[in-house]
Amino acid sequence: MSGQKLPFDVTRARRAGARLAAVQALYEMDQTGKSARATVREFMEDRLGLGPDGTPIEDADPDLFKSIVNAVVENQARIDNAILARLAEGWKLTRLDTTMRALMRAAGGEFIAHQELSDAVILDEYVSLAHDFFDDGDAKFANALLQNVGRDLRA
Repeated sequence: MSGQKLPFDVTRARRAGARLAAVQALYEMDQTGKSARATVREFMEDRLGLGPDGTPIEDADPDLFKSIVNAVVENQARIDNAILARLAEGWKLTRLDTTMRALMRAAGGEFIAHQELSDAVILDEYVSLAHDFFDDGDAKFANALLQNVGRDLRA
């Protein structure tokens, strides 16, 4: 795309694709124990790879994808502690569904790594993803948890 500015709706779709891919990558890392480096490489080669014309095969922003996954890896203890602090007393992270845990971590990574984005933008994007994966009750849970986690991570 040699310096061309993409239309807003295309940029937004590519960013949403990156967030979805980050959740999927974090889920895979949690399930397999695979390293972030190997997982990011696999996603970049197989799922976010470039087609013959040099454009991404999937509508995902590879830079945003990498920044979210790397932010989670670099700040996982901080993110996990922020999530734990907002769960009911006695709850452990392992009690959260693996997909919910990956979604929370991805959002936490983005809250930390992308200070230029408003809390509302990040919250909206991840709650939308929660609606894709879960029923309304769980999506509302994700919304409430992310509001507080985001506030704590940016404090």
